[in-house]
Amino acid sequence: MQTSFLRSLIPTSWKTILKPNSNADSFLNLEAWVQNEYAAKEVFPPVTDIFNAFKSCSPTDVKVVIIGQDPYHGDGQAHGLSFSVKKGVRQPPSLKNIFKELYTDLDITIPDKNNGDLSSWATQGVFLLNTVLTVTKSKPDSHKNKGWEQFTDATIKAISDHQKNVVFILWGAKALVKKELINHNNHLVLTSFHPSPFSARKGFFGSQPFSKANNYLKSTNQTPINWEI
Repeated sequence: MQTSFLRSLIPTSWKTILKPNSNADSFLNLEAWVQNEYAAKEVFPPVTDIFNAFKSCSPTDVKVVIIGQDPYHGDGQAHGLSFSVKKGVRQPPSLKNIFKELYTDLDITIPDKNNGDLSSWATQGVFLLNTVLTVTKSKPDSHKNKGWEQFTDATIKAISDHQKNVVFILWGAKALVKKELINHNNHLVLTSFHPSPFSARKGFFGSQPFSKANNYLKSTNQTPINWEI
């Protein structure tokens, strides 16, 4: 891998608005650290999938931002989209609850337990961003506080500053702190508890994020998202 292997993977459409941050010392240090982790350990997602959320959705196409934490840390799960898993992989508990709320909210059929791929959302303008983009196998939060947070915070702020009428969906305490990065006058911010089994019944279930997002998109003359998988 090259010294600039992370920067070379950022899609061209994102490079302009993210260039100041991707050239910062914190990102260069992160890049070197992540490169060493991939060389020495089993790290997820595969290198070519790290920026899948960015590849799937250019800045000008972003309609909805859903913020996750770090990637899934099990074999074959993470593929660069928050909450999503590849087809053929059993749905993790939080994703199961997302689909339950989707059914309650919009009467959309819950997909097969081995289909949790949210790529169809991403290609419609749903930016599925984790706050940390890599993780060591079987070690959740292992890449926390290494520099990813500065980069993803800058990404959230760049979307807020450069776009208008985006829906930001913040689930759980770790996502909720990101609301300070968003201009609430120009965007809709939806917050609730996290869909994890530990907190979903405290306020995630019944929060209706999908219908609220679509109603806002329609009210701002944008095409709503087809949330069906």
